[in-house]
Amino acid sequence: MVITVLEAQVASEKATILEASYKQAIEHLDPGITQTFLLRSSKESSLWQIVTVWESREALDVMRQSGETPRGVLIFRAVEAEPTLSVFGVVALAQAST
Repeated sequence: MVITVLEAQVASEKATILEASYKQAIEHLDPGITQTFLLRSSKESSLWQIVTVWESREALDVMRQSGETPRGVLIFRAVEAEPTLSVFGVVALAQAST
């Protein structure tokens, strides 16, 4: 399992556009994505992240090798923000039992 984090500063007047773009983009997730989240900092309201959980590093690599600009990057660019990317390998996981 791999997690990607796209992070960018977004002007407050563009927040609604960002949210709408994200909601439209997630109607159909790319193969290999198990979860995705749009996050806004509670301390700095202009700081946003798109956090995506991938089933494997291989699934992420397939998307990155496609030659297409990743959807999350396009979402941020739609509001004139250029995100930075961080990639994390999941070392341990805990989940609540249902």
